[in-house]
Amino acid sequence: MSWPTTATDDATGQLVLGGVGVNELAQQFGTPLYVFDEATLRGRARMFAETFRAAYPRSRVVFAGKANCSPTIINILHQVGLGLDVVSGGELYAGLASGVPAAAMTFHGNNKDEIELREAVAAGVGLIAIDNDWEIELLSRIVTDSGVVRCLIRLNPGVEPNTHDKLRTGATDSKFGFPVDGGSAARAVERVTQTPGLELAGYHAHVGSQIFDPRLVGQTLRHMLSFAADMRSRFGVVPEVISPGGGFGVDDGASGNDVSIAGWASVAAETLTRECERHRLPLPELVVEPGRSIVGPAGVALYRIGGRKVIAGVRVYVAVDGGMSDNIRPALYGARYTARIANRAAGEATETVTIAGKYCESGDVLITDLPLAQTEPGDLLAIPMAGAYCLAMASNYNMAARPAAVMVSSGQARLFRRRETYAEILTTEARPGSAFEGRGESSRQDGGLR
Repeated sequence: MSWPTTATDDATGQLVLGGVGVNELAQQFGTPLYVFDEATLRGRARMFAETFRAAYPRSRVVFAGKANCSPTIINILHQVGLGLDVVSGGELYAGLASGVPAAAMTFHGNNKDEIELREAVAAGVGLIAIDNDWEIELLSRIVTDSGVVRCLIRLNPGVEPNTHDKLRTGATDSKFGFPVDGGSAARAVERVTQTPGLELAGYHAHVGSQIFDPRLVGQTLRHMLSFAADMRSRFGVVPEVISPGGGFGVDDGASGNDVSIAGWASVAAETLTRECERHRLPLPELVVEPGRSIVGPAGVALYRIGGRKVIAGVRVYVAVDGGMSDNIRPALYGARYTARIANRAAGEATETVTIAGKYCESGDVLITDLPLAQTEPGDLLAIPMAGAYCLAMASNYNMAARPAAVMVSSGQARLFRRRETYAEILTTEARPGSAFEGRGESSRQDGGLR
């Protein structure tokens, strides 16, 4: 899917999301604007939870918060029953602020520092996924007075999916996880089992994002369970949790159809059951971590069209009032999108254009070679599949104010992230002739949570 489930056109051809027309949204909240459809958000989360429980009753779904760590979105997903996967102290803080119990969280990340690990242990995070030897060393210092901390070892299984190089995380040449080949992962298991206060609950792996072949989860699980059987023989560890991560491929309007979630769940359940029987392991809890595939389809980016530049025989550029500051993905790893004129009936596409952002970089291009009807300055351009990673990676490049976000449902829109002001962009900067007192490393949890 690309557009939210509630997306329709009214009698004038205007795009309507969650029962609210985009003209009204743009007038009330300005542009660029990110519009999230609550019905799609809840529906996608329920679909994941129900599909995996049907395939494998001992399944648990946790939302990969890095896709969009808005407390409003996290809270909605928690209401549906999802846990949370965090990768930093900041995401942990956002999860707690969202009302998610720390026990329902998994703390990932490839270089968690001591402050973050202490925050996670103090909060009572349910699982900490250990990524490297240094994290074992840090945890060994922290857990002495903190009781038992349940951990996963993140494995690098050497699985190389067919996806963009920057979206691969389980290939042999990756910054993530302990390689199974060469003995690094086995040594980590031995060290964790010998560290007082650490309890090895199981294993985690994640081979990449935008994976469209469900067979890869079968391949990943076979590697993981073979390793688990070896570790049981050598160290007596029986995994209670197995997590093959997420990375479910979803259509961004240019890449094709979504991966079948039912197919993915079926392959995971069949492989897990078969391999556990083969290795004589008890069936563990299966934890999956969708992010983009839940929140991506719920979000639409809304821009106002400005200048138009025709380079005869070369290209037609149509510029919008946002770009790489609110969506770095096309420039970062070639993400592709579709779009439509949203404020009126535009008719059939009459030309091929390139949608350019407003920022001072030649690479600030959102969509290349898009078939589109004739545009006019002031038109609204809507880009679907914008709910994941766009706002999460947004910056203040060119001192741009990061955009607002609204949630639409049943004909109502509520602002859940307001647009920044110029003054707020400078809140961490000292004014000329002054300086901040104290050290540069201040408390990361000012105004802390209880």
